[in-house]
Amino acid sequence: MSYPKVYVIILNYRSWRDTIECLESVFKLNYGNFQVIVVDNNSENNSLEKIKSYLDGSLNLELNVNPELKHLVYPLTEKPVSYVFYNRGEAEKGGNFELEKKLKNPIILIQSSYNGGFSYGNNIGIKYSMAKNDFEYIWLLNNDTVIGKDSLSKLVEKAEDYKKQNKKVGIIGSKLLYYDKPEILNGVGGKYNKWFGVSKQIGVFERDLGQYDSEDIIKKMDYIIGASMFVSKDFIKDVGLMCEDYFLYYEELDWILRGKEKGYELGYCWESIVYHKEGVTIGSSSDGNKKSELADYYFFRNRVLFTKKFYKRYLFFVYLGFIVTIFNRIKRRQFGRINLIWKALKS
Repeated sequence: MSYPKVYVIILNYRSWRDTIECLESVFKLNYGNFQVIVVDNNSENNSLEKIKSYLDGSLNLELNVNPELKHLVYPLTEKPVSYVFYNRGEAEKGGNFELEKKLKNPIILIQSSYNGGFSYGNNIGIKYSMAKNDFEYIWLLNNDTVIGKDSLSKLVEKAEDYKKQNKKVGIIGSKLLYYDKPEILNGVGGKYNKWFGVSKQIGVFERDLGQYDSEDIIKKMDYIIGASMFVSKDFIKDVGLMCEDYFLYYEELDWILRGKEKGYELGYCWESIVYHKEGVTIGSSSDGNKKSELADYYFFRNRVLFTKKFYKRYLFFVYLGFIVTIFNRIKRRQFGRINLIWKALKS
């Protein structure tokens, strides 16, 4: 069987323990041709050094894994695990081919000297992959996830099946379940309301009973959830990199809308299971009471930024929607967030 090569790109910012747990589940994938790239978005806590030490075998770590998912992480992979370290400039030129060949499929560790947000960090990994130009697909996978052993093989099967059907599919999503409650859906895709500039994940908080295990749900999707995006090389070549204007939020929507302008459809693979902790790094929880100020700021700011770029005629209604937002923040007694909203609107 021929296995198209896949680059699995994992973005780390400060949460190295989550990244290590994610890596252990990635190491157990049953797919025959993939390479892992970890990009550190200029963490201030020595994250990449911790990850290096773990791969070397010099850092002994007991992972605090949800017991229901422990079989996806344990037993831990035998150490050392070979890796190659690059700075951003080295990586974007395609790295050191001879060294990588000698080490036989090492983990690629890339240190960014700047934190430019979700798109910026992932784009570094994509640029490395494009410079190598030896792959068919890229899997952008959040570091706060643990994945099923066949999650990648199922994505590849789905992508290849779309090709056989002559469907122009650029990005395929997985079924996302909550890490702490694996029977509950985190989402299978998303709906976007252009009138108010807000989105909602389809199936979120519902018990997974297989109700979304069908291609039919794609008709209701406006976007793929950013925690797991399986992207074809053709899509990247035609549409370009992810837009770096947002820092966080709305990047996947932007990418997908630009793809739709080029004739690309969305795909969905319910057999690819991803367990998501959601928002560990920046506090971007679905629960508004737990959402950090940073997450709130970019959510407000990017609603306007995205609307100005794609749906200008709805801008008045988006601004109108902020009245409801302000009322909700007052209701939650988050009075400091009012100034945050004003600051976001002015930026």
